[in-house]
Amino acid sequence: MIPVLLITIPLLAGILAFVLKQYSKHLAWLASLATLGVMLYAIMVPHCSCNNAYTAAWLPSLGASFTVGLSGVGTVLCLLTAFTFPLIYLGTSERKYDNESSFFALMLLSQAGLMGVFVAMDGLLFYFFWEIALIPVYFLCSIWGGSKRIAASFKFFIYTFLGSLFMLIALIYLSNQTLGNPSFALQDLYALKLSIKQQGYIFSALFVAFAIKMPIFPLHTWQPAAYNQAPTAVTMVLSAVMVKMGLLGIIRWLIPIVPDATALASKAVMVFSIIGIIYASLIAMKQDNLKKLVAYSSIAHMGLMCAALFTQNNLGVQGAVGQMFHHGINILGLWIVLDIIERKTGIKHMSALGGLAKVAPNLAIYLTIIALANIALPLTNAFVGEFLMLSALYQYNIWMAAAAGVAVILSAVYTLSMIQKVFYGSTNVITTTVSDISLNEKATLIIIILFILIMGIYSTPMYHIMNTDASLTLITKP
Repeated sequence: MIPVLLITIPLLAGILAFVLKQYSKHLAWLASLATLGVMLYAIMVPHCSCNNAYTAAWLPSLGASFTVGLSGVGTVLCLLTAFTFPLIYLGTSERKYDNESSFFALMLLSQAGLMGVFVAMDGLLFYFFWEIALIPVYFLCSIWGGSKRIAASFKFFIYTFLGSLFMLIALIYLSNQTLGNPSFALQDLYALKLSIKQQGYIFSALFVAFAIKMPIFPLHTWQPAAYNQAPTAVTMVLSAVMVKMGLLGIIRWLIPIVPDATALASKAVMVFSIIGIIYASLIAMKQDNLKKLVAYSSIAHMGLMCAALFTQNNLGVQGAVGQMFHHGINILGLWIVLDIIERKTGIKHMSALGGLAKVAPNLAIYLTIIALANIALPLTNAFVGEFLMLSALYQYNIWMAAAAGVAVILSAVYTLSMIQKVFYGSTNVITTTVSDISLNEKATLIIIILFILIMGIYSTPMYHIMNTDASLTLITKP
């Protein structure tokens, strides 16, 4: 029943938050902590029968059932989701929102949808939760976003709606190819014997949906505007957790179902992914807007993960899955720091900042550590995953590995430049009056930094969790 609890706790809390308006923030806190507690129990008692897949009748006439379960990759992403939401609430506790009850209710509904995506073992259920996760985010962006929120939210909606439509068509087609009655069950879809032509169509439809969500070049253009205009708490959800939906889709719903089409398309996907890595890194170097810099940085990281997955090399797959988690934690830390800077100064442009290390030394130290983790410095959490991914690319094609390596260097350039421009040099009229961070913000960043250092030294438990997923065996070439 643990997978069911991971969905129902935030779902019920979100519904209650609409009704019990004055307690919405407290409900969000309690639900996020309860969800984290359930997830930690699932990891600490991994062989408990309550962790097994749960199945109930849902839409039998369509061949769909409510089938959920925790697998290796799903467990990693559920843990990331459970860990992220309490930190978001803690790190942004100084923020005030109009119509606060609706804001927190929609955040909780989005969390429920994300958990559903990560535990769904039925195609139609996967699609259902995919939409449940996205719809609240659209309203969160369009209501509480910046001055250009409507245009950014509309672009986000159009991209994701079209991607979802392609995915739904592909899943319906697949269900009708199963033996006997139509079925959306994951194992039935894995058992399909499709022609190469059929696989090609399914690959195209599913990959577009997942590539938009990650996003990778050239389907990334919705992301910088959405990240820049969304409330920072929502941007944290988008970049730390929601983009991982696309990677999970590739691992669980794409490569195992259409392996032959994947083999034919792999090189093209990897080329576009690596072009995206270089392109996003170069654009990030030219950014003055801090939010857009981190947005393009995220595109580069997602491109590397996608390329590593399509090597279908065990090193690359394991590195990409591990990096899903570590990237989520590191990017969350960066967004929390940027939110603090924006809240204290009202500015998100580097050229208007400077000298913050003199007035907020703790913030400078925390950002430096998190930023170095984001560029995968040895002894930080991201180093192992990035090393594995680059090793897999090297084994696949030395020139692809070289291009990705250049992007790693560019990442260091724009990250260190950001630290220098924001925190060092002379203070100005705006930055000289900035105070250091609050206790809640300090606690959030310390938790993230402790995780960065601990997992950088000893990351074995994370890789043990992911190795329990049968999907990883199916997508890895012998």
